[in-house]
This record gives sequence, structure tokens and C-alpha cells, in this order.
Amino acid sequence: MSRYPRLRDQADGVITAHIREREQRTKDQIMALVDFELAYMNTNHEDFIGFANAQQNSESSSKRKLGNQVIRKGYMAIQNLGFMKAGSRDYWFVLTSETLSWFKDDEEKDKKYMLPLDGLKIRDIEQGFMSRRHTFALFNPDQRNVYKDSKQLELSCETQEEVDSWKASFLRAGVYPEKKVDLTNGDDDQTASEGTSSLDPQLERQVETIRNLVDSYMKIITKTIRDLVPKIIMHLMINNSKDFINGELLACLYSTGDQNSMMEESPEEAAKREEMLRMYHACKEALRIIGDVSTATVSTPVPPPVKDDWLRTAPDSPRVSPPSPGGPPRRGVSSRVPPPPPSTRSAPSVPNRPPPGPPPRPGSGIGLPPPLIPQRPVPGIPPRIPDRPQIPARPN
Repeated sequence: MSRYPRLRDQADGVITAHIREREQRTKDQIMALVDFELAYMNTNHEDFIGFANAQQNSESSSKRKLGNQVIRKGYMAIQNLGFMKAGSRDYWFVLTSETLSWFKDDEEKDKKYMLPLDGLKIRDIEQGFMSRRHTFALFNPDQRNVYKDSKQLELSCETQEEVDSWKASFLRAGVYPEKKVDLTNGDDDQTASEGTSSLDPQLERQVETIRNLVDSYMKIITKTIRDLVPKIIMHLMINNSKDFINGELLACLYSTGDQNSMMEESPEEAAKREEMLRMYHACKEALRIIGDVSTATVSTPVPPPVKDDWLRTAPDSPRVSPPSPGGPPRRGVSSRVPPPPPSTRSAPSVPNRPPPGPPPRPGSGIGLPPPLIPQRPVPGIPPRIPDRPQIPARPN
């Protein structure tokens, strides 16, 4: 497509318009899927936790301990230290998820007391006439002693904000405020009691149950959305765009613009084509020149082979190097081949040849006589075997 920039721009415009159209349809389909989920809550879904399981989980979570985790530290005053210790005294308190401990100072070396929080409640105490501190108390609903011989442990702070902050910390530790119900004061007192009982443990368990139900169903919706949204995008955008490019893009290009103008080449492509043509003609001319040079060249005959008769010597004779051309012969070295050993057999006789006659006349029809067949020579008398040489006698 880089060779034809106008065709590329036209194709990009058509494909982009089609993708934008499919994108809008995909968004509409996803919004419809969200509306489907909001239309009805299917509590019969196999992955839904159900009310019974949600309530059981909330109870188990409320009973589950966080370990001895430190929730808050700070100074508070104990009001009911006893008659002999008039007034109050400040201590450094450390509140954990299981106990309330107080020390002499913030170095936490001298521990005065450690109070378990199991079964304790919080109540507000009215401010005294002569006291400016805000006080609340920890007590046991079963009327048991909380601290030594006292039924409650009275704690005070300088400001109401500090008291509220400590109450919230005790609430995190599982110490809930006292529930106040007064039916004699009418509707106003009933609304006030509802406001004070908002932190009731039973109400907390109900809220936790509803939270578990909502979380369970939201997990189902999240799982469904994560599964269907990629499928919707793949079907309505990607696969449809591929089918459009393979089937309808060519027809749209024919119908939207002039074919001749779209098929115009870019200047870079035209320059590249001209360069290729120039290289082609240059190579063709070079081949023609090489052919002319090959046909006009005269070749010289091959020199005769070098004689190697001097290499064919007897196996027992020493190897002699060839004489240098034009140089003097070497002394003491014979270039003749040694004669073969004498044979004991007599030489065969030469077959007889007919005397040469006059040549036949042309046209006489008389041909040459047939050639003589050579005969095997008659062997002579075999040679005499030499006698055994005499062994000389050993001298005395």
C-alpha cells in the first residue's frame, strides 16, 4: 500500500468509519448487558452464598480474633481509685484486641494492671459539678467486679473528642456501648434510643450478613461481565471488521472514488522504478560487451605433453633425475636401460615370406595371396643342468 498513497488513504478512511460504527454498537451491547444484570437479582444462582451461609459467615467473623493486636495507646485518668486516693490519676493505657493495660508512664516498664475485655460494655457517666473532665465507664452486664472491688472502671479525658475516639477504639476491640431503651418517654425517647443503639452487636451482625450477601452476588456479576465483555468485543468489532475487509472493502473503494487517481504511484516509487530500469539496461549492455570480447579472442594451441620415458626404469636400479634441458650430461651416470638377462632358449626362426611379385594390374580381378600363418618354432634340446659344486675339504 505504500506504493499507492491515495489508495492507502482511501482504504484507511473506509476502515476507520466502519470500526467506529461497530464500536458504538459494541458499547450499546455492553450497556444492555449491564441493564440485564440490574433488572433481576437471581438468588437461585449456584454460586450465590444464600442467607443461611451469609449469617453463619458473619457470626464466625465476629468471633474470629485478630490476635493480641495493639489498637490504641494514650493517657487517660482513672476516677475510682479508692477513697484513700482522693481524686484521679493519669496512666498510660495500651488497648489491644483482647486486653486493656495501663502503665505508670509511656515507657511501659511498670505495668499497673491488665484488664480482659471479654463481656465488658461501655456506658457514659454524667459530668460532676466540680469536675471538668469527660468520663465513661467499663462495666460487666452480669454485675461482676471489673477492677478490684469496683463494679465498673471509670475513665476520663480532657475533651469530648478524646472520649469519642477512645469509644471507637473500644468498639474495634469488641466492647460495645450499653443499649438504652426507655418506653415511658414516647416517640422522642424511642428515636433517641435508636440513635444510641446503632452500634448494637446484633445490628452489626445483620449488617455483616447483608454485606456478605452483596459481596457474593457482586462476585457473580463480576465473573459474568469479565466473561462476556471480551466475547462481545471479539464478535461485534474484530471478527466483523475482518469480514468487512475481506469481503466489502474492495466494493466500497470502487464506489467511493476514482480508480485512476487512486492507482497513481508515489514519486519515490517512480524514482525507484527508473533506477531499476537503468540498472537493467546497464547490465544488458555489459553482457553484450562481454560476449563480443569472447568471440574475438584468438586461442593458442595447447603445448605438447612432457616425455616421461626417463621415469620408466627397472625396479632395482636407482632413480635418476631427468637431465636439465641444454645442460651437459652427468658423469658416472648412464642413461641406458640395462640389458635383460640372457635366455636359455634358442631364438625362434623367422617365418618365410614369399618373394615380392609384380603388382596386380588394375581390372584384372586377381587379388593378393592370403597371408601366411606363423608357425610355433620347434623347441630345441633343453639345456643341461649344471653339476653340484664340490665342497672343499676342511684343513687339518
